[in-house]
Amino acid sequence: MTTPDVIIIGSGIGGSTMAAALAPSGKSILILERGEHLKPSAQDRSDKAIFAEGFYRPSEEWLDGEGKPFNPGNYYFVGGNSKFYGAVLIRYRREDFTPLAHMGGTTPGWPISYDDLEASYSLAEQMYQVRGQTGQDPTEPPHSTAYSHPPVPDEPPIATLRKRLTAVGLHPSSLPLGVDLPQWLARAKTPWDAFPDTTGGKLDAETAALKSALKHRNVQLRTAAQVACLQTGPDGKITGVELASGEVLSAPTVVLAAGAIQSVALLLASANEGYPNGLANSSDQVGRNFMNHNSSAVLALHPLWKNGSVYQKTLMVNDYYLTGGPKGEPLGNIQLLGKISGTILRATTTMPRFVANWVARHSVDLYAMSEDLPNPESRVTLKNGRIVLDWKRSNWEAHLALVAKLKAKLRQAGYPIVLSRPFDRRTPSHQCGTARMGNDPATSVVDTFCRSHDHANLFITDASVLPTSAAVNPALTVAALAIRAAGHIRQTELA
Repeated sequence: MTTPDVIIIGSGIGGSTMAAALAPSGKSILILERGEHLKPSAQDRSDKAIFAEGFYRPSEEWLDGEGKPFNPGNYYFVGGNSKFYGAVLIRYRREDFTPLAHMGGTTPGWPISYDDLEASYSLAEQMYQVRGQTGQDPTEPPHSTAYSHPPVPDEPPIATLRKRLTAVGLHPSSLPLGVDLPQWLARAKTPWDAFPDTTGGKLDAETAALKSALKHRNVQLRTAAQVACLQTGPDGKITGVELASGEVLSAPTVVLAAGAIQSVALLLASANEGYPNGLANSSDQVGRNFMNHNSSAVLALHPLWKNGSVYQKTLMVNDYYLTGGPKGEPLGNIQLLGKISGTILRATTTMPRFVANWVARHSVDLYAMSEDLPNPESRVTLKNGRIVLDWKRSNWEAHLALVAKLKAKLRQAGYPIVLSRPFDRRTPSHQCGTARMGNDPATSVVDTFCRSHDHANLFITDASVLPTSAAVNPALTVAALAIRAAGHIRQTELA
């Protein structure tokens, strides 16, 4: 492949989905990935290696808003962060696309509606072979197609939890998941949440989308290809993709999908005489409105009950997704975590070994997640080439209210001991929003088809374009937006 028709930067959900959606066009596509393939190893199912030793964490450090260095929990492999994701592939609710009044403020809504994205959601669910079931969750938006696979089955302790939550008036429903359970468990009997996928048990970006794209001869993947900057021509179009090695590649269409942090870092690092504030940034919105879900782990225990679950993560509760606050405000989503172990608890808390092991044996482990609202002062910048992430957490009172309601319901359901712990900055909880979508070039970075307002041949198709974070996992929405953008590219750029 000499000069491809499309260069895609990043092989995560946004980049790989884009490649899979464009591949049938026959046009030549080059995917650039800074990392390498994950390979099976002794560490890939070791809770000690993953959580205590940080075997897979990058060695890089970013700066926080106070200038203090920290090690981010982002990963650089083929498939991106999805190699470690919890495989939850859930649609945003219809209401998430409209302005919503929260305890911490009102969201701006989206420039597109749920109906505009629904067909792409269906295609994304097919591509990622989502296991799920409609009709259980009262907040579920309309689906034009049913899930092609039944939900991942509850293990016995989780089936009991589902019955107990139902008995106290909640409406637990099956999590939509991208997991081939027999394939996952064939490698080792562990959770998949936060464990790397090295054998195809999770339907992640590599396993589901990239594998499909690479079946086409017109698609190539190049690993260890870190992009240093983008070059522009007099007409504002992207003329070159410069690698860290100094090599410059070019294509008529460039898709940036390196993630909500790295994509904007690249745009800012690409500043030149014509674009002194960075590319795609005439609005001064690149890097702004960073959002990261407010999240807590909530552990429910009964001293006489043991939880022998292997994977655990099969249900969610959305009773407080659209209401529950003191004035009826939304509070957020509740879902199960992958089953924790004593090793994981010791790595993330100060519990003594025997206490951590006892808690892990007796606990059901949940994840409470609330929306973080867009704030232009919550942002990503560069300082001497180094990433600065100044996250201005918002809507925290709503999250505390969600955790309190969940604890009360769990006690009512028969779990007398309920513990909670918020996630810190080292745990990326669905980073998004730094190159947001909008109709007005003065206040947004890309249009409704993810095309840059400033550069006609540049598209951005990762979580950076999300106008709001909602309170559910964003992977399926990123995939749906990439599919929608791919359709637009095929009609306008590759016709």
